[in-house]
Amino acid sequence: MSSVKILIADDHQIVLDGLKMVLSAREDFEVVGEASNGLEVLDFVTKNRVDIVVLDINMPGMDGIKCARKIKTDYPNIKVIILTMYAQKSFIEEIVKIGIDGCLLKNNTGKELSDAIARVHSGKSYYDQIQNFSKDDKELKEYSLSEREIEIIRKLGDGLTSSQIADALFISEHTVKTHRKNILKKLNLHSSSELIQYALNNGII
Repeated sequence: MSSVKILIADDHQIVLDGLKMVLSAREDFEVVGEASNGLEVLDFVTKNRVDIVVLDINMPGMDGIKCARKIKTDYPNIKVIILTMYAQKSFIEEIVKIGIDGCLLKNNTGKELSDAIARVHSGKSYYDQIQNFSKDDKELKEYSLSEREIEIIRKLGDGLTSSQIADALFISEHTVKTHRKNILKKLNLHSSSELIQYALNNGII
């Protein structure tokens, strides 16, 4: 039986090394490539046979969601598993709509990822950890953060400036700065660094 050919993508080399070590422990898995962003993933799958792509959600250049959407449109035979720290029900609903085959929280064990890949390769989906995801978006409701504000927080987490965020979202830089000011006020924070730490602590990025 041929091995399952897996492409792993994350913008942190230490994570890639860990994933590769875990997956290489199984004889029926073969890590055929690594990527640090969505653009590299798309370039790789155009040139190589890949059965499953394991994608981090937050990557520079092209994030995991946009990349997964493109894969599912252009390469429907490739299975996609998302790894994320973002634990909100609305996020799960979004990736289910796209047709992503599996999703795990990033703090999963290596065995869980291996099990997810095996199940997804067999044609099933893997959302066993869905009970670990927030069921009511409590954090977002409490502070009334809009989808646009969440989007801007994530872009800040990717290291983008207000000008770069404006270009990416097709809005003015003034609008971005206004959103940033409103976000800090809602969350009772005083700087971008505090905001990034808050977003990390609460699974927004």
